[in-house]
Amino acid sequence: MTTDKPSITVLGLGAMGTALAGALLSAGHPVTVWNRTAAKADALVARGAARAASPAEAVAASPVVVACLLDYDSVRDVLGAGHLQGRTLVNLTNGTPGQAREFAEWAACQGTDYLDGGIMAVPPMIGTPAAFVLYSGSRAAFDRARPALDVFGESVYLGEDVGRAALTDIALLTGMYGMIAGVLQSLALATSDGAPATDFAPLLTRWLQAMGGWAEAAAKQFDSRDYATGVVSNLGMQAASFDNLHRTADEQGVSSELLAPLGRLMRQRAADGHGHEDLTGIIDDLRKDNA
Repeated sequence: MTTDKPSITVLGLGAMGTALAGALLSAGHPVTVWNRTAAKADALVARGAARAASPAEAVAASPVVVACLLDYDSVRDVLGAGHLQGRTLVNLTNGTPGQAREFAEWAACQGTDYLDGGIMAVPPMIGTPAAFVLYSGSRAAFDRARPALDVFGESVYLGEDVGRAALTDIALLTGMYGMIAGVLQSLALATSDGAPATDFAPLLTRWLQAMGGWAEAAAKQFDSRDYATGVVSNLGMQAASFDNLHRTADEQGVSSELLAPLGRLMRQRAADGHGHEDLTGIIDDLRKDNA
């Protein structure tokens, strides 16, 4: 079967890499795949993907190369040197902004147009409207690869600063893990009297959804640095009542260690004279530059 869709190479066939390659195949792209353990490509080859015997062969097969490996060092080790001249490299491996910027310099020395990315999805979400992928770096690379990238989910381009996608990715994951920490703490507490967690979970979901708009309100406060206007529940009141979360946990025989850091910050900021403000001002205390 012939197609006018560009050929794409996918390096790395863990759960996410396999999902990316599968979505490209479903969308009609010719796909070449490579993985250190060759057998991981079997299911994709059965669907029509071409199996490359080496990374060099994989890179030579397509103008756009998508890497989804363990870390940035793995990508560099797999690609080696001398294979990437004239290629567009899209690195969807999780890492830090500093790693992304350092890797972009290496990629430039290889003669490749580089795009760094962060996948905001789990593998089953790839190719669905629920997925979105962050990209930063070469605008030309983004525009060139976008017909394929849009297959994965909504493509969100964040600009030429190659570290921006990684920074945004890690910031979003930070918010996710903060939420998970709260869910874990609340489930431990709510079940401490023997009640089923499944009875409590719908109430927790409803409450978290109701509070979901707080992030945007907090962002507006932070950008304006006005933490005192329109305050509904001031920091002093919240810091005082926060102690009840610890007391209840103690009464129920549950550790409150996941909550302890936030409580300390709240009490300290209130003691520093910000008790009349909103909780959002704690961001200033978290930033080492205090900007």
